[in-house]
Amino acid sequence: MMELNLTRVDYVQVGVTSQKTMKLLPAHSKKDPTQKIAVADHSGVLQCFNMKKGNPVHAFKTLPGPLKVTQLELGGPPGGIREKVFVAMGPEVRGFNKKGKQFLGFDTNLTESIKCLHVDGADLFIAGNYIYNHYRDCKDMNYFLSSDKINDLICLPLNRSPEVTPVLACQDRVLRILKDSELLYEVEVPGPPTTLCLFGNDGGDEGEEVLYGTSDGRVGLVQISRLSPSHRWELPNEKRNGGVLALDNYDITGDGILDLIVGRDDGLVEIYGYDETEEPMLKYSNACSESVTSVQGGQVASAGYDEVVCATYAGWVLGLTTEEQHKEAGPGNEVKISQDVQNKMIHLRQELEEIQQKVMKEREKYQYTAQNKKAISAVPHFHINDKYVLNREDASYTLSLELQMAIDNVLLQSDVPIDLLDVDKNSAVVSYSAVDPEQGNFLLATYRCQANTTRLELKIRSIEGQYGTIQAYVTPRLQPKTCQIKQYYIKPLSLHQRTHIFDENRPHNSLKLTGQFSLAEVHSWVSFCIPELPDRTPAGDTVSFNFVSTFLDTQLSCTYRKGEAVFKSDNISTISILKDVLTKEATKKKIRLDITYDINEESIPHTLSLIHPKLEYQLLLAKKVQLIEALKELQVHESDVSFMSPEYQQILQDTDKLQQEYKRQPCHLERLYGMITDLFIDKFKFKGQNVKSKVPLLLEVLDNYDLEALLNFFNTCE
Repeated sequence: MMELNLTRVDYVQVGVTSQKTMKLLPAHSKKDPTQKIAVADHSGVLQCFNMKKGNPVHAFKTLPGPLKVTQLELGGPPGGIREKVFVAMGPEVRGFNKKGKQFLGFDTNLTESIKCLHVDGADLFIAGNYIYNHYRDCKDMNYFLSSDKINDLICLPLNRSPEVTPVLACQDRVLRILKDSELLYEVEVPGPPTTLCLFGNDGGDEGEEVLYGTSDGRVGLVQISRLSPSHRWELPNEKRNGGVLALDNYDITGDGILDLIVGRDDGLVEIYGYDETEEPMLKYSNACSESVTSVQGGQVASAGYDEVVCATYAGWVLGLTTEEQHKEAGPGNEVKISQDVQNKMIHLRQELEEIQQKVMKEREKYQYTAQNKKAISAVPHFHINDKYVLNREDASYTLSLELQMAIDNVLLQSDVPIDLLDVDKNSAVVSYSAVDPEQGNFLLATYRCQANTTRLELKIRSIEGQYGTIQAYVTPRLQPKTCQIKQYYIKPLSLHQRTHIFDENRPHNSLKLTGQFSLAEVHSWVSFCIPELPDRTPAGDTVSFNFVSTFLDTQLSCTYRKGEAVFKSDNISTISILKDVLTKEATKKKIRLDITYDINEESIPHTLSLIHPKLEYQLLLAKKVQLIEALKELQVHESDVSFMSPEYQQILQDTDKLQQEYKRQPCHLERLYGMITDLFIDKFKFKGQNVKSKVPLLLEVLDNYDLEALLNFFNTCE
């Protein structure tokens, strides 16, 4: 896999950076192919510099401002050299030339801050959370209100496309293709798209190809034609790496074909080459310790040496360069150090001494202030970059917390039962404290981080039907000690994910609610129950959403309007949870609901058949893990184990793999037993019968599991 050998070189550290806030300016000339780096941060500072003999030399640096820079783009004439720098700050767009002179200060007067920015010639495309605007020569041309959050935007190249074709990456797993102020069509993608990039930096052969990265770590290529889209390829996230924050195209392998560079929120930088069928293949990967917010390929430090320049959340601008940074010599050989390197070493030593002196002075100053009775202690402010995302692969939530400074510890508290799953990347030491569920406290876990850990990732699995909040108390290594609290909601149907497909052929149960409620009220109730719904009420009289369970693959359809809501699902427990929670929410508002439901008996065996393979696999896994100790003992006493059955020999071979999998999925079997129990209780609840007394009999059937016997038990317990 590793055909490339790249070395990390740190250039500068700026303030905290947002996604896509670092770009490489084009080279001056063929004689000097090195490029300048333009980077902007949360303190509002935009700086442009190049590297000379290992040190940054600034072309310009702006003063700090009250607003953070949310995105940085390069602009220029269509098809020409893009060397003008545009930054988005709050509702304003500012433009700077390569010498740092501001030539544009355009206040859009938008009610929300600009999140995304794209510049092509005299055309300026911007988007906030929901609103997209297109300006030409700073005059308003087009406007579009998206039904869900806009994460990124791009426009097909104007010099290669007959019409202006903006592409919006939206949170509801679609790319929205616009024509003027109208929606042309939607392209469904496998996860919530977080970043967009033109394929080959120019849209490919036709100028219509767009790369996208998703928050669940997938990368894909889609061709945007005028009539319909065409999916070219998709990279699955089999290793469960972090979400994609940045994409770029650059020939780092030197084979004449542009490679794909991917930056992820878990610090992974990947380089993909293309095979004969134009499918991407991993060539190189490098793990940074913090989120990579921007990636660009180019030549920065030395002419003739290609590199991948990355900006991280904490503000580090670094290069992964093809230039050799280490020289090796055998025993007795002399290593000659050039004058430049000697000067650099002297400079670094001086810099280190200055920093040590500065630290000493500040420490003495702090000690004096701490003992002074008149001194006032100020709480240091810090920003937390957090992400709380549902993973379809293992039906769990990934909670990542990232700070600019080192994390001391994180205390996790939950008022609902949850499981904490093992994360390989997590080096923190976890300890659990005793809790009292009667006091509404189901979990109290402390993660103590190792020195210089700035990012912590946790995996959480919830139980559907039980809802509440998780609170994370984040304490950094700062003096005086301070802590920030972050809250994350576990919704009643927390393991459901948005989808655009609904299979009408499945047996469905339906729930219908009617009453004196508005569209906004019913939308707030539904978004309280199910994740991945937009905060604001969608436009139109009737709203429809489809969901799929990441744990069981059952589906749910929600259609509602003023005074009426209809829910359909092939899982009766989903309908039961919705009925209970929605009734409770309506009662809080003192709204009377008329409830009618239609239960399809065929949905019970259908749901049990979906649980069956998962349950069978977990029972077999548990059985194999139980046999490991006995088989290992036999192996110790018997030098030759060839007399064992092939099945037992396979268990001995796969011991570590089986134990890891069993450890990775604690309580999985109990969770499946719980779902079958809920299904059993819910089936008879809708008939007005209480069968909780028969649950022990059901558990006996499950202990000697057989699908036919289980179906018979469900049918005979009338």
